[in-house]
Amino acid sequence: MTLLGWFAPAQAQQDADSVFDVLEVAGLIDEIVAGFIEDSIAVAEANGSEGVVLQIDSAGHVVSDERLTEVARTIANSAVPVYSWVGPSGATARGGAAQLVLVTEELAVAIGGSLGNTGELIFPELVADSYSVVDNPLEENTVNELSVIELGLAVRDSPTLAFFVLDLPGFMSDIDYSGDEPVRVPTTQVRFSKLPLFDGWVHNLASPSMVYLFFLIGAVLLIFEFFTAGVGIAGGIGAFCFILGCYGLDVLPARNWAVALLVVAMFAFAIDVQVGVPRFWSGVGSLALLVGSLFLFHDMAVPWITLLVGILGVAGLMISGMPAMVRTRFGTPTIGREWMVGMLARATEDIKKEGVVDVDGAPWRARVNRSTPIAAGDHVRIVAVEGLYLEIEPEEGGARDYREMHR
Repeated sequence: MTLLGWFAPAQAQQDADSVFDVLEVAGLIDEIVAGFIEDSIAVAEANGSEGVVLQIDSAGHVVSDERLTEVARTIANSAVPVYSWVGPSGATARGGAAQLVLVTEELAVAIGGSLGNTGELIFPELVADSYSVVDNPLEENTVNELSVIELGLAVRDSPTLAFFVLDLPGFMSDIDYSGDEPVRVPTTQVRFSKLPLFDGWVHNLASPSMVYLFFLIGAVLLIFEFFTAGVGIAGGIGAFCFILGCYGLDVLPARNWAVALLVVAMFAFAIDVQVGVPRFWSGVGSLALLVGSLFLFHDMAVPWITLLVGILGVAGLMISGMPAMVRTRFGTPTIGREWMVGMLARATEDIKKEGVVDVDGAPWRARVNRSTPIAAGDHVRIVAVEGLYLEIEPEEGGARDYREMHR
């Protein structure tokens, strides 16, 4: 006997009084998803639903254990039976999501799906009795769809949601013998629900990869806008991304010291962006960025591809790209720094063509406008300002007295 899908409107209307609700639970269980589950169960109770099915694909929870316990109690005390199906193919239920699955009245795992890595049970009194007799608890392991049945956690094979729902108590169907072979036709209406558009958008943003990238992109754009002496599109986009990143870091289990390292990295890079050449602080920034990125979150990891993009992208941009962009932005003859022309500065290193000089305690990238080498500690005169570079010459031997020209 084959199974006919229930998506056709005519079939769904055959028994309008019999309804099952399917809730799509995808991604980490945060406050948005927790509220969605509770509210949907309340609506199902009010509407007289025959049952609620949690279609789960989640790697864990980011709400507090107390909040997750509240959701589990809502499931356990629901007047409407709550079931769970880990699907579609390849889906997983781990951590707190797996513990919620174990609270429901019946569960199943799709082909290629997995269940486990529950960790220490947060609400053992609510977990199904079948779990307590499992010889090898799933605290540190996951099992596939066949092992779930072998362990007694599931009672039947359910490769698709249709097969799972069809045999649930209260789900109605008829047999159609009009064709070449009998066809099982569902008569109970299935009502699918997922997060509203805005809630779903905010929920999807609070993933480790998105949060990590938004935070870095926002910080880099804000630094770029700081050095371009104005507020423009980059600053607006940077502020928006930075706020989203901070929101995600607040929602996800981020390590405070790792977040602090990322902030330190940005300030360290900014110092050498001002100088215009990678020096000691670029090394400090690179190290802080690497360590902060690798240890940013508790019990969850940022994908390695995302880490490579973040670390290499930010380091490359700050060490090479950012100084070039800032110089281009300032590449005009008048930038409000002509007052420096004629001042004396001190070379902080041996300079043949380019190097760093100290101007009133601030380091500046400088170019020598003649072939005379300058030793570290020698005094030089600023003769022009080109972008972020100072044109300098030895204090003695200049063709013109730029102090007199300046006056």
